[in-house]
Amino acid sequence: MANRILIVDDAAFMRMMIRDILSKNGYEVVGEAPDGAQAIEKYKELKPDLITMDITMPEMDGISALKEIKKMDSNAKVIMCSAMGQQAMVIDAIQAGAKDFIVKPFQADRVIEAIKKTLG
Repeated sequence: MANRILIVDDAAFMRMMIRDILSKNGYEVVGEAPDGAQAIEKYKELKPDLITMDITMPEMDGISALKEIKKMDSNAKVIMCSAMGQQAMVIDAIQAGAKDFIVKPFQADRVIEAIKKTLG
């Protein structure tokens, strides 16, 4: 069975890029969310195997959403996505429980490598 993934990013074209990479590599995208608050709701509803989470988003940022999801499910697997130059945020994300991070613009092989590593 394909691993089920939730994509969280406020930019629709970024979600589309990730969806494209995942679909081509046999993963099932079960949902998408444009901000952290919706990510939490979708996580409860869809119970994905993994989440790709943007850090900088309106409403609720990715690190706050990560912390909330980890409170609900300590085993949640989350990979953070960040633009170049957000190293301090990446460290915060890892400390909050993120499994890995990928840098934008996305490179397909790096995305797949992070997902394979995280899903074990």
